[in-house]
Amino acid sequence: MTDYYKKRKAMAMMAICAVMWSLGGIFIKLITWNPMLIAGSRSIISAMIIGAYMLYTKRPVKLCRYSFGAGAGLSLSCICFVAANKLTTAANAIVLQYAAPVFILIMTACIFKEKLHKKEIIVVGCSMAGIVLFFFDQLSPGSVMGNILGILAGIFLALMFVMTGQGGSDDSIRMSGILFAHCMTAIIGFPIGIATTVSVSGTEVLYVMILGVFQLGIPYVIYAIASRYCPPLACSLIGMLEPLFNPVWVAIFIGEMPGPFALTGAAVIIVTVTSWCISESRITPVDKKE
Repeated sequence: MTDYYKKRKAMAMMAICAVMWSLGGIFIKLITWNPMLIAGSRSIISAMIIGAYMLYTKRPVKLCRYSFGAGAGLSLSCICFVAANKLTTAANAIVLQYAAPVFILIMTACIFKEKLHKKEIIVVGCSMAGIVLFFFDQLSPGSVMGNILGILAGIFLALMFVMTGQGGSDDSIRMSGILFAHCMTAIIGFPIGIATTVSVSGTEVLYVMILGVFQLGIPYVIYAIASRYCPPLACSLIGMLEPLFNPVWVAIFIGEMPGPFALTGAAVIIVTVTSWCISESRITPVDKKE
């Protein structure tokens, strides 16, 4: 399979990840546990799935600055995002988290001294404008702490994308980083959460299992495979489909319908991300050299 088709396949896999990730908002809201327990419990399940996949595919666990950096970034992003969902609106939390592309640009330029192209800056700007429009009629001041945690979730998510990309084509580094992330989250979140959670119901346990398997475990296995041929900025931009689908699940299960600003924002995101992905998938190695 040529790099051209591998890249297109990786982008499609990232889109599937985004849809599965979008299940998070509604289930986190339905669970009454302490945010740390939610984050830690779902990460235990996710770590088991990722560990089993690595064992099955005979991928060794590699500890290096890239895998550890990606793990720390993803772990902190998960914890901050779950907490933000409890302290502010789901819309606020996910909009602030998906400022990640902006932080990716800043990190790649300042830390790794990579040259940024005008097209990348324009795509990020349009995508962020679309997300703001999408939630404009749902945004509220919310909790200051919740909003701060949402911003931190975006910064840490950007760190994960950048460190995963810097790890190169080594699948073991990517998988190890994701495994480390969920192990860290479980070790930090579960003990603190279990000590501060009053009650646990069977329904909530089921919701956490859904989060661990279908919202984190399986999607991150797919992401680790896709990120080999999908650049970090592309992963983050396609991941913006998550805040697009998140309100769809809310509309289906809760009956909350998006307003005109949200529909306009959805159109902006779909057109921008789709156009950019098509443009990128048509670029061959020869084109890049030119």
